[in-house]
Amino acid sequence: MEIKNPILAGFYPDPSACAVDGKFYLVNSSFCYFPGVPIFESTDLKHWHQIGNVLDRESQLPLEKLHMSRGIFAPTIRYNNGTFYMITTNVSWGGNFVVTATDPAGPWSEPHYLEGADGIDPSLFFDDDGTCYYIGTRPNPEGVGHNGDWYIYIQELDLENWCLKGDYKLVWNGAMRKAEWPEGPHLYKKDGWYYILHAEGGTGPAHAVCVARSKEIYGPYEGNLMNPIITHRHLGKDYPIRYVGHADLIEDTEGNWYAVMLASRPCEWHTNLGRETFLAKVTWEDGWPVCNAGIGMLEDVVTVPLKETEGEELITSGKDANGIPFNMVMIRNPIPGTAKGEGDGYRINLLPYTLSQMEPAAYLGIRQTSYHFEAKTSVTFTPGKDGEMAGLALFQSEAAYVTVVYGQFDGKTQVRVIKNSRDLNAEPAFPIKCVEEVLASAEVTAEKISFTITQKGQEAGISYSTGTEEKTLVTGLSTKFLSTESAGGFVGCTVGMYASANGTESANSAYFSGINYTDL
Repeated sequence: MEIKNPILAGFYPDPSACAVDGKFYLVNSSFCYFPGVPIFESTDLKHWHQIGNVLDRESQLPLEKLHMSRGIFAPTIRYNNGTFYMITTNVSWGGNFVVTATDPAGPWSEPHYLEGADGIDPSLFFDDDGTCYYIGTRPNPEGVGHNGDWYIYIQELDLENWCLKGDYKLVWNGAMRKAEWPEGPHLYKKDGWYYILHAEGGTGPAHAVCVARSKEIYGPYEGNLMNPIITHRHLGKDYPIRYVGHADLIEDTEGNWYAVMLASRPCEWHTNLGRETFLAKVTWEDGWPVCNAGIGMLEDVVTVPLKETEGEELITSGKDANGIPFNMVMIRNPIPGTAKGEGDGYRINLLPYTLSQMEPAAYLGIRQTSYHFEAKTSVTFTPGKDGEMAGLALFQSEAAYVTVVYGQFDGKTQVRVIKNSRDLNAEPAFPIKCVEEVLASAEVTAEKISFTITQKGQEAGISYSTGTEEKTLVTGLSTKFLSTESAGGFVGCTVGMYASANGTESANSAYFSGINYTDL
């Protein structure tokens, strides 16, 4: 069977996977999107079906007043003795924690926060005797001598009392001398060896996957002389797949091994899609894992010895209690009742917040999956006062987005295209200084209006239609300002339905048809 990479296109970073009874389960980082940590199921590694979101309650996922690239970093999913475990870091609220479930579709437990579990990127490992170990990262305790001077450490975890036991043991600080950011460690056991698989070099151009092993869980660990076992850092900035790293290993029922990992597909050296999930085959040589033997880099198409199972009884789509599909996301902790399914579309209440604020703006979006796409929505809406608006947004963060909205401005009903971008002339600071521009406007009066955003490469066109009138408002808009390279952060772009009262309280709402998104 042939599998096309990426296996999850768009903003699906930091993948972690486990295999249980012939099925594969995969989770990703979600940062400040809500709900958090999407979870997917597959029986063939090709067709992935989102069965829910691990963190779907505010009690599990506090995200108040955070930059979009804060929140949830690097989850790991593991299974042991009838229970699924997801461990991750909320870098802004509470630190490292574990949630559990007997059904991966949920519900998942409330967080078990782990006191003393410093650092980020935790993972769990269950040894043959049932002992659970925590593996994570922390700053060099002797002092950080260079950028990313961190260590990977291991400590026993008491699952009955949800606490770390004994002393931690520093076990590895990367394959390269003065390695930057050894992170995302996962621990495995095979043929009597303990293996640490981790990333280093930072999650940018120098990203790489490395491995070390030991006969004892606390080491000493020796690095593989072939490290890194996969990277694209040597291929140059023009190579179409970059930033490869943060891998996790899985084994199928026939003893075949694979790795899921993140990578990015820039366009014109700018990355708008964020970090995506890719697949590689893994073989073992002389007791070490080898990624894509004979090739040494990610493939566009991976040929695997599995049977394609699409068409079997699988969950292909689901919705939450508000009628919101699992793949749709909101920003930070949404105010209850802001958005809900209604008929064939969605009712969204206007909130005083705009997308430029670190607040729970009224936004309901899906991930951008290609540099060539068309996104449409129709909105039935009557603005009641100045500032009220509703429309379509292409959103990276509070520092980078573009919207096309219908609303009331200075007493007139208009369609406006509004761009918010990082002020590159300002000193680096937080909160980020931005520049807001009205790129185009047109006086319109309509009960129902449709919006279209079309992106081709790094240029976008924006238009609207009232049914009797169609007009293109913007052509050739450079979308590079929405990239990681320009806006910063760790997130990719989403496209979504958006409504705001622009600083005032409002009882108004807008009815959207949904998002018709097509990769071109």
